[in-house]
Amino acid sequence: MKRGSVGEFTKVEVAEVGFTDESGSEGVLLLRSEGGRAFAMRAFSGESAMHIQRFGRGDRSSIPSVFNMIEELADKEGLHLRAVEVYPAGDVLRADLQFLGKGKDFLLGGYRASDAIALALLYEAPIMLHHSLLESEREEGPQA
Repeated sequence: MKRGSVGEFTKVEVAEVGFTDESGSEGVLLLRSEGGRAFAMRAFSGESAMHIQRFGRGDRSSIPSVFNMIEELADKEGLHLRAVEVYPAGDVLRADLQFLGKGKDFLLGGYRASDAIALALLYEAPIMLHHSLLESEREEGPQA
């Protein structure tokens, strides 16, 4: 799939986060656009769901070390997470991370959508969802 065209993505918010099982081993979340269209995402780790849930509430008391590494590198290089773009890639969801800096704009591509969404919530960056996912009438889309 060709990525990167702004018109192909719609800004969404995390409307709900939960778990598919009582043990909390699999996460599920609902992404919703300003127009009220929604997309349900599942089949990602319960740990990622827990971070998405906490970061969405503004709780930054315990941040995974990999996110701290990203923050430290971004601070040292004067970079800011501008947006996260979530798109289908076969039977899974992937995400690109758009960083903005002083002459250093760049894209990191092909990451797990659930991790990218957690990162976007942590750093209060917009989450952009490929429009084909919102246009779909399917209850279940590609998996994270």
